[in-house]
Amino acid sequence: MSDSLYELLAPYLNQPPSSTTAPTTTDQVTTKYLTRLSTLSLSSLTSQEAQSLAQSSQSTVLSLQSLSSRSNAAIVASSDHYASLQETIPLVAEEAHRLRHDIPKLDEAAAAFSTTYSRSTENEMLDRRKRALLMERNADRLSDLLELPTLLSSAISSSAAQGQGSSNVANYATALDLYSHIKRLHLLYSDSSLINSVYAQTESAMQDLTWHLISSLRASNIKLAVGMRTVGWLRRVAPELDATDHRMQSRDGLLGYLFLVCRLSTLVTTLSALEPLRQLADQETETRLQKGSKMPKGTTRNGNAWQGGQQTERYLKKYVEIFREQSFSIVSMYKSIFPSAADGSLVEEVQVPYKSLEFKSSPSSPGNISSSDRSDTAPSALATFPSHLTDLLFGTLAQYLPNVLDKTSRESLLTQVLYCAGSLGRLGSDFSLMLAMLSPETGERSDDSDDDQDKADEDWVEVMKKHRELAGRLEALASGAGSGKGADKGGNLRVKS
Repeated sequence: MSDSLYELLAPYLNQPPSSTTAPTTTDQVTTKYLTRLSTLSLSSLTSQEAQSLAQSSQSTVLSLQSLSSRSNAAIVASSDHYASLQETIPLVAEEAHRLRHDIPKLDEAAAAFSTTYSRSTENEMLDRRKRALLMERNADRLSDLLELPTLLSSAISSSAAQGQGSSNVANYATALDLYSHIKRLHLLYSDSSLINSVYAQTESAMQDLTWHLISSLRASNIKLAVGMRTVGWLRRVAPELDATDHRMQSRDGLLGYLFLVCRLSTLVTTLSALEPLRQLADQETETRLQKGSKMPKGTTRNGNAWQGGQQTERYLKKYVEIFREQSFSIVSMYKSIFPSAADGSLVEEVQVPYKSLEFKSSPSSPGNISSSDRSDTAPSALATFPSHLTDLLFGTLAQYLPNVLDKTSRESLLTQVLYCAGSLGRLGSDFSLMLAMLSPETGERSDDSDDDQDKADEDWVEVMKKHRELAGRLEALASGAGSGKGADKGGNLRVKS
């Protein structure tokens, strides 16, 4: 039906003034419209169709105007691009040809890169990159590792500044834990330059710690607990000091010698505080020697030539008191800290140096030991230390005791020395019998030396008798305290009724 209508209307489609091309039957719009016309009545065709076409035309015009207004820029740009398309297409073709020519080179370069930087082969650049990435991932750990020497130095400095308090103990323990950790890292990673550098800084800090610990052993008011902790720390900080040498009889290593040397230094420093009294005693010695040289022949020390000695007595009393306290503290603390020191071997070993002691007027004169007593093996520290202490004490007594001529004062000093000997005797180094070896006073006339020696022997014997009598009374009182026994004024025991 639409074909018949098209043939009927075809002569009218190309008539002027129409400038459009006549539609064909293959056009779907034309076919659809002709099909619609065949369904309309004649009245509709004559009255309504023209109006409907006019409305459709007007609507189409409005739509075209709206579209042109909205898409003006896009249409202009499309027009420009279309105009330049003739020049662009040849350029694209040229670049495509060049790309096709360069693709083999790109493939060769990619293959070479893959071969060069493959993980299966060694490459210096890749190794540096791996190390850089590894360092970046472990930056926090490296920072903590580099801060270890600083933390160790801070702990050591704070412990040295705080003295011997509880916080000091915690700081020393922290420092030793840090040192143990760094030392373990050094053993595990000995080929690492960073670990070696940190370990070197740590060793320098530990030398300071060792110095602080040794200095703390020289403290004047050191207690047994502090001494034991300090020696324990020194064993951890400097284990080479605790090593036993085959040439030493002591099993305590060099730590025993170090402890005794430090405490001896403290003793000498404490005794040096008596320097003003010693100077007064020296003045009395000079005065005594000057008066003694002007004494007429036959005048003894009990004459009127010399009546001084009070300052010397004060000096010797304080000297012996300090010596007794410090020497007993040193030996008892040593035997508590180093229990390997045999109690019975002390007396046996110290008897050898005592055989040939000759006290001079100088307090630092050592005893003479025969060559038969020497040995290639060094004696233990505790075996020779009481001998050195005795040399120090008796050297001072030999120098200043001749200034004290008053019998009561002299007996009081000798009794004090006997108490000192008894104090050390409780630890196995009694030197009370050595009082008889004190030389007679120097600077007297040679004709009176025998009388002086006899007088000194008589003083010593009398002091020993009184000391033993008093010791017996004290022992009787101590033994009878729990059994109801006592002692009378003569020292005889009595039983309570």
